[in-house]
Amino acid sequence: MTVDAHHHVWDLSVRDQAWIPEHGPLRRDFTLTDLLPETAAHGVDRTVLVQTVTVAEETPEFLALAEASDLVAGVVGWTDLTHPGIAEELARLRELPGGAHLKGIRHQVQGESDPGWLQRPDVKRGLKAVAAAGLVYDLVVLPHQLPSCVRAVGEHDDLVFVLDHLGKPAVPAGLHGPWAGDVLALGRHPNTVGKLSGLVTEAGPQWRTADLRPYVDVALNAFGPERLMFGSDWPVCTEVASYGQVLAAARELIGPADRAQVFEATAVRVYGL
Repeated sequence: MTVDAHHHVWDLSVRDQAWIPEHGPLRRDFTLTDLLPETAAHGVDRTVLVQTVTVAEETPEFLALAEASDLVAGVVGWTDLTHPGIAEELARLRELPGGAHLKGIRHQVQGESDPGWLQRPDVKRGLKAVAAAGLVYDLVVLPHQLPSCVRAVGEHDDLVFVLDHLGKPAVPAGLHGPWAGDVLALGRHPNTVGKLSGLVTEAGPQWRTADLRPYVDVALNAFGPERLMFGSDWPVCTEVASYGQVLAAARELIGPADRAQVFEATAVRVYGL
């Protein structure tokens, strides 16, 4: 069995996705009904649905979707980490229909101009509330923000941090610069997990599986298979690859001995699926 630990859905009639280019291929609705044939065709039996926008209404909607779905086993939602009442808000979300599916929280740190956003006192208070609630925190960051992530995971050793898209390395530029060292530094903290997702998008339309191997090798060295999980990043991945191509590339890059961990066990354990 396979767990897809990172995908999205959206309905543009409910809410715009301002990050999507006006005339791009992603500017249409993507629903669980669209995803189901892909997961069925490729042996994916459980998924984690991840937030897309910093809008409070989205998380309850996703929890309700999970409640009604045999596929979605967990939700990584959004709530305002900086709000003084975050602990109460997390408890409220847990009481909503599908609230038991809430497994983690994510914020678009990649869009924050403050390089030390994760070290802000109000953010630290929010992260403590996430840890106290027994949830995971997903990091969606750019490579230059990884040193701040290393500091954050050291300051919150009671909270598990999941690095989405392996920190979005600039794959076309090759394995240069501090990215690899920063990921290895992150991996030295036992409360960190890498998510093997989003690499085809970072690589661009001319991607090849071989282009991704150096980055996956760094991730395996940093986290080991027991702290690495697969995510399709559907439908964002469809800009450059089909669902099946993303999954096939990941399976090729992870050796047979490690596949049970990367494609199922890590996500089940970390997100409590």
